Amino acid sequence: MNPYEQVKAELDKLDIKFDMVEHPAVYTSEEADKYVVGKAGMKVKSLFLTDNKKRNFYLVFMADDKRLDMKKFAERVNEKHIKFASEKILFDKLGLRPGFVSIFGLLNNSARDVKVYFEKSIIGELPLTFHPNDNTKTLFVKMSDLKKFLNDLGYEYNVIEM
Repeated sequence: MNPYEQVKAELDKLDIKFDMVEHPAVYTSEEADKYVVGKAGMKVKSLFLTDNKKRNFYLVFMADDKRLDMKKFAERVNEKHIKFASEKILFDKLGLRPGFVSIFGLLNNSARDVKVYFEKSIIGELPLTFHPNDNTKTLFVKMSDLKKFLNDLGYEYNVIEM
């Protein structure tokens, strides 16, 4: 089963409806935005972070036109320093490569050791955008359905202001 089929099977199992836009391979949220212009949804960027000792892992979702204040986020999660996780850690933890980071990578996190954070401004009625572990597609999924997805996998999540 390819990555998209794995995500689709999980969403179908949970009766989660989504819209999908197919497009050429993209590696940043800015590139992906070009293919979803005019479609109702909150464009989201997904960041995979770790602490200095590589013991804590964070998947952060925020509006794609904002920049994460790493120092402020580190304070919020009681860390001294936060940085982007290496390609190796990203692959080991989420089974993903750079440019593919998504909430759906949690399907591959058998240790269930990634903490999930949503920036408050993206929570609302508009569906959020994510790659289905395949950077040639963008899915639009409602927050209520993402909660169902996270609960099914056994993840708690935090909503924070950044």
